[in-house]
Amino acid sequence: MRVTRVLPMGRRALLLEVGSTERAQALHAELVRLRETGGLPPVEEIVPAAATVLLDGLEDPGSLTEWLRDREFPDTAPAGAAAVVLPVRYDGPDLAGVAALWGVDEEEAVAIHTRTEFRVAFCGFAPGFGYLTGLPEELGVPRRTVPRTSVPPGSVGLAGAYTGVYPRTSPGGWQLIGRTDAVLWDVSREPAALLAPGARVRFEAVP
Repeated sequence: MRVTRVLPMGRRALLLEVGSTERAQALHAELVRLRETGGLPPVEEIVPAAATVLLDGLEDPGSLTEWLRDREFPDTAPAGAAAVVLPVRYDGPDLAGVAALWGVDEEEAVAIHTRTEFRVAFCGFAPGFGYLTGLPEELGVPRRTVPRTSVPPGSVGLAGAYTGVYPRTSPGGWQLIGRTDAVLWDVSREPAALLAPGARVRFEAVP
């Protein structure tokens, strides 16, 4: 895989376009590995998004642009460390609707979700909120037509092909299928976010 396009972002940052979430995950993982092993020119932040990776805090964006030119990167991200397991009570108000969209009953919908291994593609929306990939595209579900004004912390939701867990009370339009007691964001913890880009995640059904 090669970077499709390199765009300057201010004086000390570059935005790398790769065209898909899977490629962004793979590029992010490889750039982090290269930085840790000393194979990447100095960079302070490596931030993945849906189809891009932002490199910020660069000493010399021009030389890094040249370094990226025609360089080949892996097409897929490595398996990485052990998965973070999140216990979930699958009693969300939208579980029945999601099951109907998938053409299964609620029990099978839970089974599909718990047997899927997810990966944090990128973070956003709120501190500690990770956009998790893993469900096949055909199981993507639409956002709610009318968002809720208040979603409880720990709520597990689906939107498109993504799964996410709300780290705090906030408005939201994702389809809610359950809730976890795991603390997604804690400023007294290092790191504060339980889920970081590249992390593997599994959900476990509990009573």
